[in-house]
Amino acid sequence: MGRQNTAQKAATAHGAVRTLRDVRLGAGGPVCDVRIEGGRVSEIRPGGTAAAPRGVGGPDVDLDGRTLLPGLWDAHVHIVQWAVARRRLDLAGTGSARSVARIARERAASMSPGELLVGYGFRDGLWPDAPHKDLLDAVLPDRPVLLVSADLHSAWLNSAGLALLGRGDHPNGLLREEECLRATAQLSSVTTEMSDAWVREACAAAARRGVTGILDFEYADNVTDWTRRMTTGTAATDAAVDGTSGLPIPAPILPIPAPIPIPVRVAAAVYPEHLDAAIGRGLRTGVAPREVPGGLLETGPLKLFTDGSLNTRTALCHDPYPGMPSGGPGEYGLAQITPEELTAVMRRAAAHGIEPAVHAIGDRANERALDAFEAVRCRGRIEHGQLLRPEDIPRFAALGITVGVQPTHAVDDRDVADRYWKGRTHRAFPYADLLAAGAALELGSDAPVAPLDPWRSIANAVARTDDGRPAWHPEQRLSVAQALAASARGRRSVRVGDIADLVVVDVDPLTADLAVLRDMPVYGAMLAGAWTHLTA
Repeated sequence: MGRQNTAQKAATAHGAVRTLRDVRLGAGGPVCDVRIEGGRVSEIRPGGTAAAPRGVGGPDVDLDGRTLLPGLWDAHVHIVQWAVARRRLDLAGTGSARSVARIARERAASMSPGELLVGYGFRDGLWPDAPHKDLLDAVLPDRPVLLVSADLHSAWLNSAGLALLGRGDHPNGLLREEECLRATAQLSSVTTEMSDAWVREACAAAARRGVTGILDFEYADNVTDWTRRMTTGTAATDAAVDGTSGLPIPAPILPIPAPIPIPVRVAAAVYPEHLDAAIGRGLRTGVAPREVPGGLLETGPLKLFTDGSLNTRTALCHDPYPGMPSGGPGEYGLAQITPEELTAVMRRAAAHGIEPAVHAIGDRANERALDAFEAVRCRGRIEHGQLLRPEDIPRFAALGITVGVQPTHAVDDRDVADRYWKGRTHRAFPYADLLAAGAALELGSDAPVAPLDPWRSIANAVARTDDGRPAWHPEQRLSVAQALAASARGRRSVRVGDIADLVVVDVDPLTADLAVLRDMPVYGAMLAGAWTHLTA
């Protein structure tokens, strides 16, 4: 009885004022007492200068020398796909199409008859054989199968799965780009109530890793979906429990509504098919929709695509892909939009206060995206920026463009990049060069492409390896301090006046070895001074 009741009592105790005592102020910082009032940091004093604390989890907390950091953001998430992927057949690390078919057959043996088998995470760029519906049909002729690639740009289906889409005549069962997105959305759909419950669980898990905000690029009407999640009574009730420890999330300091509906802030991206509606509602990037109080939700950028991905060889490049037919449509990758169309839609969105976020992976795609920003002269983002020409790197800072990067891609895709971008990988994932040129970097996971865990992104940005091999292009490594800032929307320290979106970790990141940094033990996280996670 004792521990659970005490923990619940401590976690729910709160007031308009709380003090975090004996806490290290930032990585490598001094030990201080930090006072929080009205959801903001109101005072920072030398450690030990305040009265004795009144109890763990309540208004005053003795943090025993732990490290206090600005709250962490994952700047690129597909939240519904991530929530679903946590329940899918894991295909990461599979080495061939035939091995995937075998794993799918084994999983199907424990499933109900006729149930859709959904898998995620295959990377076929280096496989000796190609995904094909015939391989799946041979082992699962009657059960529908949907397997999504790790980069979300390919979906592999058997004939039964294709029949559900009305695509039974498809030649090979491999859908790419837009076809993949639509197939995944159609076949992976569950009830709204179930999807929202899974999303709440995923957000609670993110809070346990120190996440206080996400930029959601789910392929959906995101502002509408998040407004529902943050205003329904069910969401508020269910999200008020930490799924791992069982601790209730305490009622937060106003103006965030109590109880907290979702334990992270969300910037919800807009897609082109919803742009007219967003303009009609008066939505603007960075501004909260009036239906959601407390600043938990803000309208994000307009998501646009210039190209595909490296693993599918659809990233648009200046140089041809080895092995692709000369003069064929995919020799240099695939353009998703013409430069003229890109500029036109960016200009329209920007005129109404909605900033673009342009997906660009290949060097030609990035050049086109930068050209469009230069023509429109608006604020915004380029997502991924994986392969850049040297002359384009300074343009990000010159144009004021944020670069959303995913360090786990750099370590996961190093072998594919060495094959298909041979001789150019010195300018692939060039994080250090971008920072040196003055660009603003924000780190993300691209979950479910990689797990929604900022510490994994930070560690991979610092190490440029995660498998024991030497660092891949170590000249592009970031320092721990740089990676932390890029994971906190540029916040480098905790200062008086800051919104109290904070994370407390057991180990100072500057002294942690790589293994500890990657699996950083998170003691607590808070939004506007209210705990969203607190270790019992």
